[in-house]
Amino acid sequence: MLPRLTFILGGAASGKSNYAETLAKGCDILRIYMATAQAFDDEMTQKIARHRAARAGDGWQTIEAPLDLPAALSETPPGALVLVDCLTLWLSNVILAKRDEAANCDTLMAALSAHPGPLIVVSNETGQGIVPDTPLGRRFRNAQGRLNQRVAAEADLAVLVAAGLPMVLKGALP
Repeated sequence: MLPRLTFILGGAASGKSNYAETLAKGCDILRIYMATAQAFDDEMTQKIARHRAARAGDGWQTIEAPLDLPAALSETPPGALVLVDCLTLWLSNVILAKRDEAANCDTLMAALSAHPGPLIVVSNETGQGIVPDTPLGRRFRNAQGRLNQRVAAEADLAVLVAAGLPMVLKGALP
């Protein structure tokens, strides 16, 4: 069985979502996939459709939570495993919707702490790239870095995925 909070971190296209799904599939309980992506263009629409198709019939219940992730977490059945994919898209949605990201992150952290079942939370490591050239990009990168640090501090297991390879940063794999 997985620990209460597993944090999977990695760069874009690093294999972090696939790794998180593999961990979840090893649990024989209700699995909820909490998706945070929004389809703003054709490419993202196709990507979301591919992800949905890959999970279809595989024991997943999908909940779309692009903005109200804390509320969606609070409404999941006790004991269900929830995979949140991903915090990066959620936080960018919050910022682009002109919501207070600090208050939303505080509410999210409270929801993660209160969740009664195992959680797997996926996020991008945004601090290893170039410094964004726009104020909005720097604001997002800094807010994402702060959120990642908070989740990692609370996590029982933290794993960095690079090139599809998981590296344990904190805790131990079950």
